[in-house]
Amino acid sequence: MTDASAANEKRKRLPSEERREEFVQKAIEFFAEEGFDSSTRELAKRLGVTQPLLYRYFDSKDDLIAEVYKAVYVRRWRSEWDEMLADRTVPLRDRLVRFYHAYAMVVFQRDWMRIFLFAGLKGGAINRRYIDRVRDRILEPIIREYRHENGLFAGQVTDDETELAWSVHGGIYYYGVRTEIYGQIPIKDLNFVIETSIDSLLSGLDRFHEGTRRP
Repeated sequence: MTDASAANEKRKRLPSEERREEFVQKAIEFFAEEGFDSSTRELAKRLGVTQPLLYRYFDSKDDLIAEVYKAVYVRRWRSEWDEMLADRTVPLRDRLVRFYHAYAMVVFQRDWMRIFLFAGLKGGAINRRYIDRVRDRILEPIIREYRHENGLFAGQVTDDETELAWSVHGGIYYYGVRTEIYGQIPIKDLNFVIETSIDSLLSGLDRFHEGTRRP
């Protein structure tokens, strides 16, 4: 028996959920390399199965893409990030440095980056859903924690504050694009980028809120 036929026999014996998960993991690799315009027929060929068999596990290509989103962006999201940002026993700057190092360990992966960029080019829902998650779970909490630490009144986060936070978050993210996608050797290490970006955010918020602090 050849290696390929042995692998096929093993795959046939997998329980349904395990086989579905195997297809999702292979789809992540496939879409990360080929983009979302690639056909499920080609994906099935890569998997060594027929296209009709693939559709026994997924109702449509969009259903498969939704599972890829869950695997790459939802399952890799860490609940401890929320706790890290909200821990008021630690100065906010220190919290943000720790958070962005932890965040980069998850996000600065080739499949994460490529799928996100391909999804953006396709104009699908993956990017919009993830961007909403970043705003709701990272950027707005950072602004609220900044306000609390500086004795500012609570209230709805403004568009100006959010845009300032996006510019810093995006700068850190682009460091990952340069290294993981473009293969560029950075001039400075990640710690330098994170710390200077956070200092820029905090000083920008200081300027934005100048004169609004409680006496």
